[in-house]
Amino acid sequence: MLMRALGLSIVMVVLIIALGVGGAQQTSPDLFSPLSQVYQTIRNYFYQPERLDDQKALYGALKGLVQELDDPYSEFFDPDDLKNFESSLEGEFSGVGIEISIKDKVLTVIAPLSGTPAEAAGVQAGDKILKIDGESTEGITLSEAAMKIRGEIGTTVTLSVLHKDGTQEDIPIVRDKITVVSLTSKLVDDGRIGYIHLSRFDSKVTLELDKALNDFDLDKLDGIILDMRNNPGGLLSAAISVSSRFVDKGVIVSTKSRISGDQNYYSSGNRIPDLPLAILINGGTASAAEITAGAIRDHNMGILIGEQSFGKGVIQQLFNYGDGSALKLTIGEYRTPNGFAVQGVGLTPDVAVEEDGDPIDIATAWIEEHAGTLMPISIGDGS
Repeated sequence: MLMRALGLSIVMVVLIIALGVGGAQQTSPDLFSPLSQVYQTIRNYFYQPERLDDQKALYGALKGLVQELDDPYSEFFDPDDLKNFESSLEGEFSGVGIEISIKDKVLTVIAPLSGTPAEAAGVQAGDKILKIDGESTEGITLSEAAMKIRGEIGTTVTLSVLHKDGTQEDIPIVRDKITVVSLTSKLVDDGRIGYIHLSRFDSKVTLELDKALNDFDLDKLDGIILDMRNNPGGLLSAAISVSSRFVDKGVIVSTKSRISGDQNYYSSGNRIPDLPLAILINGGTASAAEITAGAIRDHNMGILIGEQSFGKGVIQQLFNYGDGSALKLTIGEYRTPNGFAVQGVGLTPDVAVEEDGDPIDIATAWIEEHAGTLMPISIGDGS
C-alpha cells in the first residue's frame, strides 16, 4: 500500500513540476496534497476497500483534471482508451461511422463518414446526440461516448438525436466494420472536370492525392472539384502538404501556442497547372479540412461552395506516457493566411447552396464559366 501511495505521490509531484513549465503561474507544492490525503482516507476507512483499484483511481483523477479545462478537444486516455483512439486513425474499426465532438457542451456529430451505417441510418452533420441507448450524454467525454457507440459487429446502438431543424429522432444503427477511405477520384462533366472527394487527412492522403492528380490528364481538364464535405479533418502536416498542391507559394496556416509562439507554415510549392478549382464545404468540414479550404481560398486559388463549415480552429498534440496512457491536449490555435480565426465561427462559402441545391452542379457551372483561365482568380476578400 505504501508503494502504491508513493507512486501516486510521485505522479502528482511530476504534475506539479510540469504545471510550472511554459510560462504558467507557479503552483504551490501543497496544492495537490488533498488528493493524496483523500486517497489514504478512502484506503484506510472505506468499508469495502477491495472496490478501490489504485490504477483506475489514478486514471480517474487524471481524467477529472483534464475535464476541468472545459476544453472539448483535450482528453486523458488510459491505455484502453488510447488503443481505441489509435485504431480509429488507422482507417478500419468496428462501429457506426461518425466523427463526434463536444460543441457548446453538447455531444455533436461533426460528420457521418461516407458509406457507413450511420450515414445510411440518417445521421446528419450537426446532429446533437442527446442519449446513447437511452442514457443521457450530458457531461460525457469524447472517449466515453466513443466507447458507448462503438461495439461488436452486428449489435445495435440507438442514438437519440436533435436535428438542426429542431426535430428529435431515435436512430437505431447496426454496428459494422468501418473502413475509411481517405480519397476517391473520378472524371465528371464528360471528362472535362476532375472530381476528388477528400474524406479525411491521414498520413497517406497526400500520396493518394498525388496519384489521383497524376491519373488525370490535366492538360485536357477545364478544372477540378475538391469535395471536402463531411471531412472532419486529421493531421496538420497532411493539411499543409495537401494545400501545397494547390497553393504555389506563401503561408498555408499560422499557429499560435504557448511553447512555440507564433509560427507560419508555408507551401512547399505546386507542380500542377493552376486550373479553376471549386472546393465544396458544409457543416461537417472541420479542422484540417478548414485549414486547407482557408489556405486555398485566401490565396484566391479556389472558390468555396456550400455551407458554413464546422469551426474547429484549435490544434492538439498527443503526449504519450510510459504506462501506455496518453494526453491529447489543445496546445494552440490557428488562423488562415489572411488572419481569419476559424474557432467557433467556421468558413463562409463564397457561394451558399440551399438544401435543395446541388453543390456539384454549381461547381461545374463555375468551372465551365472560367475554363481556359488559370488561378488565381479574384473572388473577393474572403471575409
